[in-house]
Amino acid sequence: MSRKNRNGSDILPRSVLDQFKYEVADELGLSSKIESEGWGNMTSRECGHVGGRIGGSMVKTMIRRAKESLKETSL
Repeated sequence: MSRKNRNGSDILPRSVLDQFKYEVADELGLSSKIESEGWGNMTSRECGHVGGRIGGSMVKTMIRRAKESLKETSL
């Protein structure tokens, strides 16, 4: 799925981590703000690296998925 920047050109996520970042932002209801204003206009509280809504949710989701994966492989 492509995203558009302010200039209207398509921006494709460059990595799985980028795709994951967009997924978490969507779950938090921030995707419309990101699409309209861009990542550069997000507050540090919304997407900060430590304790931010997106960053914190990404870490929690990664830990949860890793635990689920470990449970599945140990069965």
